Amino acid sequence: MSVEQQEIAQYVCLQAPFTMLDSSAYEYFVNHLDIIYLTRENQTQWLQSENPKLFLIRSGLYDLVDGKGDVVTRLAQGDYFGFPSLLTGEAIQNRLEVQKEGIVYMLSQTHFDFLRREYKSFEQYFVRAHANRLLSSHYKSKNDSWSERKISELMTRTAITLTPDASIRQSAKKMKEHGVSSIMITQHAHLVGVVTDRDLRNRVLADEVDPQDAVSSIMTAKPKFIFENNRVFSALHLMLKYNIHHLPVLDENHNPIGMITSTDLLRQQKSDPVQLIGRIYKAHTVTDLKRYAKEIPELLRGFSNNIDDISLIGKLLSGLTDALTSRLIHLFQEEHGAAPTSFSFICFGSQAREEQTLHSDQDNGLLLPNDLTTEQHAYFKSMGEFVCENLVECGIRRCPGNIMASSDECRMSVNDWSERFFKWIKSPTPNAMLNCKIFFDLRFIEGSNALYTAFCEQLIRISRNDLFYAAMATDISSNSVPIGLFNKFKTEKTDKKDKYIDLKKRGVVIINDIVRLYALKAGIRRANTQERLDALLKHNLISKEDIYNLKDCWRFLTQLRLSTQINEEGLPSNCINPNKLNSLERHQLKEAFYLVKQAQQAAAFKFARGSL
Repeated sequence: MSVEQQEIAQYVCLQAPFTMLDSSAYEYFVNHLDIIYLTRENQTQWLQSENPKLFLIRSGLYDLVDGKGDVVTRLAQGDYFGFPSLLTGEAIQNRLEVQKEGIVYMLSQTHFDFLRREYKSFEQYFVRAHANRLLSSHYKSKNDSWSERKISELMTRTAITLTPDASIRQSAKKMKEHGVSSIMITQHAHLVGVVTDRDLRNRVLADEVDPQDAVSSIMTAKPKFIFENNRVFSALHLMLKYNIHHLPVLDENHNPIGMITSTDLLRQQKSDPVQLIGRIYKAHTVTDLKRYAKEIPELLRGFSNNIDDISLIGKLLSGLTDALTSRLIHLFQEEHGAAPTSFSFICFGSQAREEQTLHSDQDNGLLLPNDLTTEQHAYFKSMGEFVCENLVECGIRRCPGNIMASSDECRMSVNDWSERFFKWIKSPTPNAMLNCKIFFDLRFIEGSNALYTAFCEQLIRISRNDLFYAAMATDISSNSVPIGLFNKFKTEKTDKKDKYIDLKKRGVVIINDIVRLYALKAGIRRANTQERLDALLKHNLISKEDIYNLKDCWRFLTQLRLSTQINEEGLPSNCINPNKLNSLERHQLKEAFYLVKQAQQAAAFKFARGSL
């Protein structure tokens, strides 16, 4: 080697994947590379589909930009680019924008292929790098789907606010001044109420209230609200459920930042699912509900064709189940009278996580006050049976494990529920661990939110047990991902000898279990897996990189799983034949399983003291 090549070799040998290979690999790289000085003037000539190359950055700063003009990633010293086309043979889709000029090493397709053949670790490194980019970019791509847009993207006005002691006349003048139909009432920068033009008509003019009275006398106190990072679909669902037309938008610190209206959101709507939810909430009879429920399967197939991220179907299905459940509870009370005491109708499992699929069954229960009378118990027994039986009639299957409000064991007082959880935590048998996987994912549907909140706070206290966390981590490790020796898929076979992988059991469930474990440790009350991961960003239990990997893997596996169900590919529920995927999809699936396995091992080490 020349002096110049030796200097380059000293740099290259410190870069992955050459750090894992013997000297012959980086020497081959150095002996066959070309060196370019990349500038804004020559940046367009290097990324060419007819002559793809591997690029390693020695110095400078560059943006890789896709066809829409969005930055895919920023590249700096030690980064590679160009390898996706070398791996796939597909045309180059991206372009390069030089931010700071510098030196780049360049290797041709022929020499790249030689290193792939001779050094397995070299190939695995770039296959994994490509899969990681697919995982991270697939769900960051912008699209026009109304349901996937964040509320913050629709915000066009700043918050219009008044204090509670302002007069009704002042609120009307301020609404007129800003051309809005509602105003937020705040105290010490926190939302305490909302006043709308309808309130001015119905609560002031119609009742002849003095316009000089304080606006607090006519406001809706403790209004429903939504956070700026929630999705449009969630806002629409909330409005339909509570029949409201103005929804305050808060930032993560609960500070008001604006108001969103049903008109704003309906302008974004291009599909029928939310209209169906609206009809369900307004249904007058059980017969109406059953008729609406029959529309769900076909509607979901159409909905899936209009969105890029069909994992949103889980939220939509859970929203539909929530709507059916809530309406059945109201219809029961219309027939049998109002509930004799407070109650909370709650759900567990996939419905609680808002991750239902077309094959999900019921998981629900009733949370009741302590010391009910025999008559009160009989009322709620009838309610549980009415709701669960009619959910079956609406197409939501009965739970095989009888985890339903129609069962005595799922219709209990706060004290009885707490004692049940406490026994599982103190004695984490395999059966207790199975119960924890279901029941520690819970969410409020209807009734008393205060009762539910008090129970959740009690649950967080009793779940703080390191031996319990260790048992959960051990249980998680007992479920293996379907990757064997030489990075090959470990498949199962149907009776007809068709190969398949269970994406739910061998992938999605493991991620859910890992995330639930971290969430319990952090005291996070949310049930949705993606929301739990977002909340974990504020804690130091798991690195940001691992959180983003788990988010991407969960969404990718869920996407495959739901696609399989919708397309009815003839395999068992939640299963896919990896041989029917193209090579890129197979690489991506392997990378997802690899990252899940890493997270699984990390959780075992963290919570089970590395003893597994």
